[in-house]
Amino acid sequence: MPVFDPVADRSVLAATLADDNTRLVACLCAAWCGTCREYALAFEQLAARHPALCFVWVDIETHADWLDDHDIENFPTLLVQDARQATGQARFFGPVLPAIGILERMLDTRVLGDATVAAPALREHLLAG
Repeated sequence: MPVFDPVADRSVLAATLADDNTRLVACLCAAWCGTCREYALAFEQLAARHPALCFVWVDIETHADWLDDHDIENFPTLLVQDARQATGQARFFGPVLPAIGILERMLDTRVLGDATVAAPALREHLLAG
């Protein structure tokens, strides 16, 4: 599955996220950030290897209103959320080192476990279009 752009791919993204079995994997970055630009290619390659997951690239300056009261201070910041989780809850939300292997290991549910953390209601914003 490709990495979705929340604006250009709005209808396909909403249809994908409407499936109760779809895990959201969002990278929250900024267009001006060199680290983010370098991470984007690896993020796209990881998305291609995991077609059952929904990968989204969100520019935090364009979509700052989607972050609720959460501040993004370090890049890349990732959000991993299962469809069945409550609004504002996620398996993971926070910055990681820009090494794609970290995210790849996190996608194994045994690594993330069942715990949830507070996160922006990004899935709801993406579904609302």
